[in-house]
Amino acid sequence: MQQGIRIVGIGGSSGALSTVERALHACLDAAKNMGADVRLINGSELAMPLYRPGADVTDRHAGALIREVAESDALVIASPAYHGTVSGLVKNALDHLEELRHDSRPYLSGRAVGCIAVGQGWQGAVATLATLRDITHALRGWPTPIGVAVNSTATSFGPDGRCDDPHVQDQLTAMARQLLEFGGMRQALLTSVRA
Repeated sequence: MQQGIRIVGIGGSSGALSTVERALHACLDAAKNMGADVRLINGSELAMPLYRPGADVTDRHAGALIREVAESDALVIASPAYHGTVSGLVKNALDHLEELRHDSRPYLSGRAVGCIAVGQGWQGAVATLATLRDITHALRGWPTPIGVAVNSTATSFGPDGRCDDPHVQDQLTAMARQLLEFGGMRQALLTSVRA
């Protein structure tokens, strides 16, 4: 795998080490084991003021999120399913990415984005996953071919961080591999263009 791919994970909930955060950790751990440089922005770091267009971003968590995404090669976005869609915490964080509109890579341009949704049942998880993929498209990102929906009533994570469902763990690992592959292809393309 290509070295030096920077992957930022965004997600979680206000609860301590929620299932969504465990799924995000499992994907990022797989990416790290493949050689990626990973950074996690979890639920506690997503607690920031509501995004207001045109207002100066002074919150340290919001500023860190914007910087980390701007410097990333790929992302993983994970959300709990709240009433069939993404949580307000995750949505507000993604709204802050409007600050990247004038960046050299606006919004999520040129980045692969893995999407993970966790719900207490398949309906909410799948609906939330579809919403995350739609948001990624709207922010000019490229959703990885695999997206992962997790039913928390049937799936859990052990003390080692791995998912007890081998199928879900395989999906999270496959997502990590796709993020590194895409990031490596993009780096190779940019290198050849500069040469």
